This record gives sequence, structure tokens and C-alpha cells, in this order.
Amino acid sequence: MTLRWRIVALVAAATCAAAAAVGVLVHNASRERELSRARDAARTTLDRAALTYARTGGVQGSGAVLEAPALPGGLRRLVGKGHQGTEFVNGPGGPAMWAARPAGGQTLSVRIDMSTSMRNIGALDTNIILAGLVTTTVVLPLGVLTAERMSRRLRTAAATARRIAAGDLDARISAATRPHDEIAEISGAVDSMAAALQERLLSEQRFTADVAHELRTPLMGLVTAAELLPPGEAAGYVRDRVRVLSTLVEDLLEISRLDAGAEEADLSPCPLGPVLDEVIARTGLAVRLRTGEEEGVRDGEGPKVWTDPRRLERIVANLVANGHRHGREPVEVTVAADGSTVTVRDHGSGYPDDLLEKGPQRFRTGVRERGRGHGLGLTIAAGQAQVIGATLEFGNASDGGAIATLRLPEGPGPGPIHG
Repeated sequence: MTLRWRIVALVAAATCAAAAAVGVLVHNASRERELSRARDAARTTLDRAALTYARTGGVQGSGAVLEAPALPGGLRRLVGKGHQGTEFVNGPGGPAMWAARPAGGQTLSVRIDMSTSMRNIGALDTNIILAGLVTTTVVLPLGVLTAERMSRRLRTAAATARRIAAGDLDARISAATRPHDEIAEISGAVDSMAAALQERLLSEQRFTADVAHELRTPLMGLVTAAELLPPGEAAGYVRDRVRVLSTLVEDLLEISRLDAGAEEADLSPCPLGPVLDEVIARTGLAVRLRTGEEEGVRDGEGPKVWTDPRRLERIVANLVANGHRHGREPVEVTVAADGSTVTVRDHGSGYPDDLLEKGPQRFRTGVRERGRGHGLGLTIAAGQAQVIGATLEFGNASDGGAIATLRLPEGPGPGPIHG
């Protein structure tokens, strides 16, 4: 049961309980009042009849009788002990209040008929039940409306929290426009958390960009100095490490631009086959290209895609390099027949579970057996895919190996173009 219906059920139960409690109290109070009145009337009549009996020896016209055959047994026994008392009975003759006392060795009694009073109490009970039903009918829709508003506000807060968790740190609930209650406090806390996370993330992004920019200038000098070293094994090692450091700095700069949203795609129609051939040639790595069912995809006669070729090359090159670095050959690039999907697969141990669950994360390369690296290649590929409007998915083959699937968007925007 959802929170809304729990609140509705609670409102209905509370209303019915309140109506029942009020009904019971009113019923008991009314019944006790009528019994008290009847008891007082019976006692007064009995006392007057006793005086009349004492003066005249009879009870004619006093409203009392001697040795009444319908007198309740308990009251008769009480009088037999020399006491007087009253008793309410609801027998065959209807509800009545009896009062009795001893008089000259006999039992003097008075009966007050209470049929009208009991009918009035029954009518009052009916009216109380109707009033409870009317109250429930009026209150329940108000409870439903209140519960719906609360549920809608909670769903809005939950949806905003999910957007924040998905990376939209600009999402806000705007609790300032809502009533000041506990839900508003939760909404304000979520907004404050999002603002704090956004500020922290922006600070980290600025720090990354500043570090990369600051490293770039001395790195250029280091590259120049390495080129001036005399040939030798040590010089070759230094040049290789400088080249790795330079690539790392360039990757950090690219990631900082992606984080800042400064990258914009330069879309144009381009043949997919030649783009992939050029990417594979530039990597200098052994790659097996599979073209689906259309043989013309490699000679420029196959499908075209409306995309940014430079960013598409960057994505595929990073996926291919990742397959060689962390997986095992052969590395395969497969293109769907319509050009809408590009798949890069290696035959290594596959992507780690953490990457499949949370996506690529910078400076995290997964389990040790997938090799060494900075964890930036897949991060950049995912960021560039987002820039061109594509979707990059990661998975593992059932027979082993990592699979990265790049799905180009369909429709009038970027996507396959035939012709």
C-alpha cells in the first residue's frame, strides 16, 4: 500500500473511530439521564403512595399498586428484607423503571413506562450513525486530497533526488515555494545537498583543469629537453615517459572541457567505413573490422552518419586502445548493416563488475588483471559520446571478453543516413 492510501485509510479509520466514540458517549449519557429521571419519578411517586397508604390504608389514585404480579424478582427479594429500591427492566411489557418498598407487611410498587424514552434514544443512535457517515463522507475526500498533495510532493522530491544521482546537479525541488512542514524540510535538505555536491564537483573540476594547464607549460619544456638528449636507451626511456605524461595532461584537459560542458559537436554527414578505416590505421594496432551485411561500408558506398567525425574517431580509438591494453587479441570492431551501431570487443577477462554497475570512472582501471592505465580512456569516450548524442554501453560477452557498444542516435538529428 502506497503512502497516499495509507493516509486515506488512517483518516477513514480515525473518522469512524471518533464518530463511534462520540456515539457511544452520547448514547450512554442520554440513557443514564433518562434512567435517572425515571428513577427519581418512580421514587417520588412511591413516597407519595406510601404516605397515602399510611393515612388511608389504600393506594387508589396514587399511581402505585400493592403486590404487583409483574414486580421483578430481585426487587421483590430486596423488599422482603425490609429495604426499598429501584430496578430497570426490559421485559415483555416493554422497558420500565420499577420502585418498591415495604408497606404494612405488603409490597408497595410503582412502574414508570419508558418506551417513549427508549425510542427517543434509539432515534438518537440512528441520527448519530447518520452524522458519522456524513462526516466520514465529507472528511474522506479532504483526506484523499491532502494525501495526494503530500504524495505528489514526495514523488517530486524523489524524482529530483534521482536526477541528482544521475548527474543533473542543477536539479532543485524549490522547497521555498511549498508549505513549511516536514516535507519542505526534506526538500530543502535535498536542495542543499545538491548545491553542496555541485559546488564540490565544480571545485574538483576547476582543480583538475588548473593542474592540467599548469603542467602543460613545464611539460612542453620537458618534451623539448627530451628531444635534445643524445640517442641511447636512457634517452628513449625518458622520451617515452614524457610522451605518456603529455598524453595524460592532454586527457585531463579534455576531461575538464567535457565536465565544463565546453565541448560542442561539429556535425556533418560522413561515411562510416572510411572513418573507421582511418581510426584503425592511426592506432597502429591489430584490429579486425566486421562490416555486417553490407560490403560497401568500407569503400565509401555504405551508410553515412550525421555526426562529428573527429569525436567519433576519438571514441573508437579509445575503445580499441582500451581493448588492446586491458584485454587480449583479437580486438574486433563490428558495424551494423545500417551503420547505427559500432561494437568494439576484445577477448580478455571482460569489464569489471564495478564498471558495469557505475560506468567508467577516472583513474580507476578495474581489477588488476586488466592491466595498467589511468582510467581516462573510457571516461573520455563516454563523454564524447554524450557530446555527439550517442549512447555508449559496456558489457561482457557470454564466452568471455569485454564489449563496448556505441549506438548512434536515430531520427532527424544525428544518426544513419542512407543515400
